[in-house]
Amino acid sequence: MGGIPLFPEAASSFASEVDALYLFIVAVSAFFTVAVSIAVVVFGIKYRRKHAEEIGAHIEGSLPLELAWSIIPTIISMVMFGWGAKLFYEMRVPPDETLQIYAVGKQWMWKFQHTGGQREINELHVPMGRPIKVLVTSEDVLHDLYFPAFRTKIDAIPGRYSQLWFTATKAGRYRIFCAEYCGTKHSGMIGSVVVMEPPQYQAWLAGGGTEGTMAERGAKLFNDLACNTCHLDSGQGRGPSLKDIIGKPVELAGGGTALVDEGYLRESILNSQAKVVKGFAPLMPTFQGLISEEGLAALIEHIKSLSPQATTSAPALVPAAATISSTPDAPAQGAQR
Repeated sequence: MGGIPLFPEAASSFASEVDALYLFIVAVSAFFTVAVSIAVVVFGIKYRRKHAEEIGAHIEGSLPLELAWSIIPTIISMVMFGWGAKLFYEMRVPPDETLQIYAVGKQWMWKFQHTGGQREINELHVPMGRPIKVLVTSEDVLHDLYFPAFRTKIDAIPGRYSQLWFTATKAGRYRIFCAEYCGTKHSGMIGSVVVMEPPQYQAWLAGGGTEGTMAERGAKLFNDLACNTCHLDSGQGRGPSLKDIIGKPVELAGGGTALVDEGYLRESILNSQAKVVKGFAPLMPTFQGLISEEGLAALIEHIKSLSPQATTSAPALVPAAATISSTPDAPAQGAQR
């Protein structure tokens, strides 16, 4: 049938449940709106004053009725809350084995980096049937990465990582929007996510040129920035060893602990004095403004590669290195870089 669809196409593992919860809330709200409106009209007519001298009947109240209008709404509200909390948790906590992608919002484009080295602008290729985790940040103002067909969205906040995940269940091309007003061209900050069958996705990986994996680019940057002079695998350097630290807690000089994940690594690189590891002097300089978002993500992937047991899975096929564009910020629609 033609016409305007009620919802965007449902193309993720939790899209149907999101729709079901939404429709349940709408149906309950509509039912009580209609019921209360009818009751107001009926009672207004039935119990209106017939003449000026009429005195209304004394009403004692009804305990069963009062219990009903207290208990029934409470039960319905708790069902909504419990269902919503369960779904929220499932949508925010990705499974252990995911394919990780980095996303950067910038006025007015989306830039994506695959751990295998592929880079895209305003277009994202993902395989069908595999959990995808997207780490999201912004280069300038607040954005919001929104996949309507997957029923998921997350704020892109300057200076920190947010994350979302999804498992695409239908091959096809779907829209990407920015759902947070970000300036005069906000409405044009639109992209596409291309969901592919696994064999086609492998062929896409093989057809795109890269400069090596993100971890390989990060290793070069790690050496170029002289990080290797302080962070020795032996732990005897001026900084802590970065080997096998991902997913583990570290003790901090100021007391307490911090879990080593992408967010902690990002903060430690850009603001090295924020959470100094116990037993080490705060000697590390800050790299705020000295490293791009793409370089920062590559550096983090290199550090993660030093903890093989904790590394998020990368695409099975990594194509050979090739020349890429020398203008990484050019807003070329769907460019693979």
